[in-house]
Amino acid sequence: MKKSISCCVLIAICLFMGNVLWAMDNDVKDIPACKYCGMNREMFAHSRMLTAYDTGSKEGTCSLHCAAIDMALSLDKTPTSIQVGDYVTKKLIDAEKATWVIGGNKPGVMTKNAKWAFADKSDAEKFQQANGGRLATFDEALQASYQDLGNDIKMIREKRKMRNMKMNMEHKH
Repeated sequence: MKKSISCCVLIAICLFMGNVLWAMDNDVKDIPACKYCGMNREMFAHSRMLTAYDTGSKEGTCSLHCAAIDMALSLDKTPTSIQVGDYVTKKLIDAEKATWVIGGNKPGVMTKNAKWAFADKSDAEKFQQANGGRLATFDEALQASYQDLGNDIKMIREKRKMRNMKMNMEHKH
């Protein structure tokens, strides 16, 4: 009897984990690249976002930076769900319930001022102790994204300019 209960529990755990992995893979398979910057969302699973709108549409982005751009361009739509990759597990979590860390010494995705989401506040606190930054809510992280936008776009343009110059130099040789 104990063996069959243990077996059922094991099967239930495997099915649950399979569904979690399927959901993670599915959002990346459905939307493999960020439409704003072209970055691979699977490579940036720890920062990717998935926003569902009241129109039934969904937008997958690589980061809060690109999700903020999408939300600004979609003012005529209301988000019904905003999910973000948990920094530790890479699973999608509710962005509005996550504990965010803004800043610190870890380079951000599409930004100089990093913004990372954590399902567990204790994970955010450990990350903060190791890397700096400050704990924040989603609304604070989103506000910081909008405040950082000008400097971030300048940084991205400069990086692309340098990359293009390097590619042009390599083609000349």
